[in-house]
Amino acid sequence: MTDLTHYRNIGIFAHVDAGKTTTTERILNLSGKTHKIGEVHDGEATTDFMDQERERGITIQSAATTCFWKEHQLNIIDTPGHVDFTIEVYRSLKVLDGGVGVFCGSGGVEPQSETNWRYANESEVARIILVNKLDRLGADFYRVVDQVENVLGANPLVMVLPIGTEDEFVGVVDLLTRKAWIWDDSGDPHKYRLEDVPADMTDKVEEFREKLIETAVEQDDDLMEAYLEGEEPSVDDIKRCIRKGTIALDFFPTYCGSAFKNKGVQLVLDAVVDFLPNPIEVDPQPEVDLEGNETGEFATVSVDKPLRALAFKIMDDRFGALTFTRVYSGKINKGDTVLNTYTGKTERIGRIVEMHADSREELDSAQAGDIIALIGLKNTQTGHTLCDPKQPATLEPMVFPDPVISIAIKPKDKGGAEKMGLAISKMVQEDPSFRVETDEESGETIIKGMGELHLDIKVDILKRTHNVDVEVGKPQVAYRETITQRIEDSYTHKKQTGGSGQFAKIDYIIEPGEAGSGYEFESKVTGGNVPREFWPAIEKGFKVSADEGVLAGFPCLDFKVTLTDGGFHAVDSSAIAYEIASKAAYRASMPKAGPQMMEPIMKVDVFTPEDHVGDVIGDLNRRRGMIKSQEATPTGVRVKADAPLSEMFGYIGDLRTMTSGRGQFSMEFSHYSACPANIAEEVIKETKERQAKK
Repeated sequence: MTDLTHYRNIGIFAHVDAGKTTTTERILNLSGKTHKIGEVHDGEATTDFMDQERERGITIQSAATTCFWKEHQLNIIDTPGHVDFTIEVYRSLKVLDGGVGVFCGSGGVEPQSETNWRYANESEVARIILVNKLDRLGADFYRVVDQVENVLGANPLVMVLPIGTEDEFVGVVDLLTRKAWIWDDSGDPHKYRLEDVPADMTDKVEEFREKLIETAVEQDDDLMEAYLEGEEPSVDDIKRCIRKGTIALDFFPTYCGSAFKNKGVQLVLDAVVDFLPNPIEVDPQPEVDLEGNETGEFATVSVDKPLRALAFKIMDDRFGALTFTRVYSGKINKGDTVLNTYTGKTERIGRIVEMHADSREELDSAQAGDIIALIGLKNTQTGHTLCDPKQPATLEPMVFPDPVISIAIKPKDKGGAEKMGLAISKMVQEDPSFRVETDEESGETIIKGMGELHLDIKVDILKRTHNVDVEVGKPQVAYRETITQRIEDSYTHKKQTGGSGQFAKIDYIIEPGEAGSGYEFESKVTGGNVPREFWPAIEKGFKVSADEGVLAGFPCLDFKVTLTDGGFHAVDSSAIAYEIASKAAYRASMPKAGPQMMEPIMKVDVFTPEDHVGDVIGDLNRRRGMIKSQEATPTGVRVKADAPLSEMFGYIGDLRTMTSGRGQFSMEFSHYSACPANIAEEVIKETKERQAKK
C-alpha cells in the first residue's frame, strides 16, 4: 500500500474550454499511464468517455483516474466546466484534498472559473493555478495573474514566467532554480532542455523571484529575520514555506504552459507533489449525528481508526452501478459488511476497483486516503456515509441546489414507459441535481434540472444509453408566489357529528418575510387559549399549505405566520382539528394579503466580440435583462446582466446568430424577484388552462 504522505487527491477544474481535460490527458501521458495522447477536439480524450462528451467536446461528468509521479500516487478527478454541471464540481471538491485551477491564457478568469473558485473556497481546498493555452492568440500570462488577484480576490504566487507568447511560446523559467525549461516543436513532452535564463528576461526573473521569496518567508519568522538581514534561504526552505502557505490557503502557486503543445505540465506535476496537501494534512471531515448536528468528533485520516467513507458519485455502466467512494479513515476489504448510516442498513462490499476513466483495476482492499469505486452496493446514494457497523458515525452530508427548469416527457411508444421509468431512476441516482416527479393529475413525467443543456443531455442519454425515445414538452419555469401585505385574521373550524365533534379557533397574523427566509411560524399565545401541544399541528397546517400558492398553485415563499390567540374545547379540540383550521385559514387569508407571482432571475454572463456589443445589450434589454456591467477583454467584451429565466430559452441560438457564432454565455440561478403584472397574468392564465385540460 502507498504510504499516506505519498497520496495526492486532486481535482482539475475550470471554465468551459480552458483546457482541463487536455491537461489531464497530458498528466496521464507524462506519468506513463497512457502512451497515446487523446485529444478532446478529436473526441478521443480518455476521461471524456460518454458519447455526448465526445460529440460536444465538453466534459459532463467528473471522471476519476489514478497515476503515479515521483513515487506519489495521484488520484485525479477531471471535472466539467459548464455551469449546468457545477454540481459535479461541487461534489468532487467535497472529497478532494487539493486542486488545480486551470485558466485560459487569453480568456482569463471566466464566469465558470469564478463559480468553481467560490466552491473551492467554501470547501477550503488548497489549489495551484495553471494559466493554460499560452500559445493562443491574445494570451497574456501577466494579465491573467492580475485577474486572479482582482476578480477572484485571491493571492497568486508566481512560480514560473513564460518565455515568449502566442506563436513564440517555447517554455518557462523556473524562478526558484533560475533555470529555463525549453521544449522543442516535436510535441513530445519529454523532449526539453534546461538552459540559463534568456538575457532579456534576467531583470524580470529577479524581480518576480524576490517577490516569491518575500511572500514565502512570511510563513517562518526565523527565515524571515535572516532574509531581512540579507541571507537568502535555501531552495528546500523556500519550498517548505510555500507548502505551508498553500495548505493554509494564504496563496496559490501559479504556473503557466500549454497543455495542448505539451509545454509546462511537468512543473505542475512537481508542484502537486511539492505543495498540495496529502490526506493527513487536511482538516478532517466533521462527523454529524442523525439530525445533522456536528458531534465534535472528526474522521481523522488514519488506517488504524474505524472505517469512515463517503459515497460521492454513483455511475451506471455496463458492469452495473459503480459507487465512487472516498475512504477517510480505516480500511475496507472485499467481502466486508459495512453500515450505511443514512438508510440504517448494512451493505456487503462485492468488488473494489481503482478507476482509470472507464477501465478499471480490481483491488482486494482500500485504505484511508483512497478514492475508489465499489461495485454491487444496493441502496447507497450520493452523500451517504459507509462506516464500521460496530462504531457507526455519519460524515457531513452534501447539500444540492434546487432545479430551476422543468420539462414534461413521455415515451413515444406504449412499451417504453417501464423502460423509461427504470432508466430515469438510474439517472436520478447518478445526478442529485436532476429530479423527477409525476404530475398526479395528468400522469405526465416531469424532469427538472439546472438548465437547458442539462435536460437536453439527459434526454439524449435516455435515447442513446437506454434506447428510450421520448417526446419533449415545452420547458416550464419554476415560478413561486409570495405575499406583499400584513393581515390579521381569525378562523374557526367547527364540525358536529354524533359523539365528539371537532373544534378549533385560531387568531393569527400573516406577513411578508425577508427575501430568502422561507416560511416562519411563531406562537405568541399566552394563557391556555390554544394549548401548547396543538401549536405544532397549526404550524404544520400552514407549512403543508405553502406548497400551493393561491394564485396559480406555485409554492409560496417568504412569509411569516404568528399565532396570537384562539379558542379550544375541552372535548372537541384535537391536533387534527387545528391542522384543518390552519389549512382553511391559509386558503381564506392569503388572497387578502396581496399575493404576488415571483420568477427566477438568472445571473447571465455573455461574452461577445466588440462589434456586436450593441446588438447583444439591445437583445438582453428586450428580454427584460438588467445590465450590471460590461468590461473589455483582449478578445471582446464581457457583459454581465440579471435576466428572467422565462425569457432566456433558446438564447444560445440567437446569440450565435447575432455574433456570427463567436458569442458564448453562461448563466446560473441568482434569486427570485417579483413578476411584472402582465407576465403574471399570462402565467396564471396558462396554468389554469393547463389544469382545466387535465
